[in-house]
Order: sequence, then C-alpha cells, then structure tokens
Amino acid sequence: MKTEMEIRMQGMQALINKLGLVETERFLAAVSRDRFNYTQWRRTELPELTIEAIAEQGNELADKLNETKNT
Repeated sequence: MKTEMEIRMQGMQALINKLGLVETERFLAAVSRDRFNYTQWRRTELPELTIEAIAEQGNELADKLNETKNT
C-alpha cells in the first residue's frame, strides 16, 4: 500500500506530465478556489461512467505513459 505522500507525488507527476507545470498550477488553484467537490462533480460530469470504468481508463493511460517514458 502506498503512503499518502507517494500518492500525492504520483498524482502531481501525472498532472504535470499531462498538463505541463503552468496548467497544473492553474488546475490546482481552480480546485482550491472553487472548493472543488469531487462527489458533486462525479454526479454531474461523469454520470455514465462507473468508478471501474474510470479506473480502467486511468490504468490504460498510465500504461501508455509508461510505454512512452521507457522508449
């Protein structure tokens, strides 16, 4: 099991890899500023996706990123 710090570091790295440093900072500022509510966002923005589908897509993206990183 990963520590909370490991999860945070991997999450930050994933955001930076996908968005770049500046856009990651903008995203985090928006989440903080708007008092982001994941549960509400999940209900209104992703109603057709199950948590399993989201996890599967996340795993597929991670695999692609790892393949790209290792080549």
